[in-house]
Amino acid sequence: MHKSCSLCGKGPQTGKIVVRKGLLKKKGGTGSKTVRWTKRKFLPNLQKMRIIVDGTPVHAYICAKCIKKGNFKKAV
Repeated sequence: MHKSCSLCGKGPQTGKIVVRKGLLKKKGGTGSKTVRWTKRKFLPNLQKMRIIVDGTPVHAYICAKCIKKGNFKKAV
């Protein structure tokens, strides 16, 4: 599956899963510390739709934001 929107080009972004341990200072502890982190991906909400591109119907992946905006013409 393609992981980017064919209209706006929105694609996956990288981030981290952060694990923290320790009691918070306001609860009487010494503060939370970062123990470890793991890389992860944030994937866009892509939907496969049939749209018209240059006068011909094409199957394309479109993000939910572009679907809400209505930046395309649906093929019948």
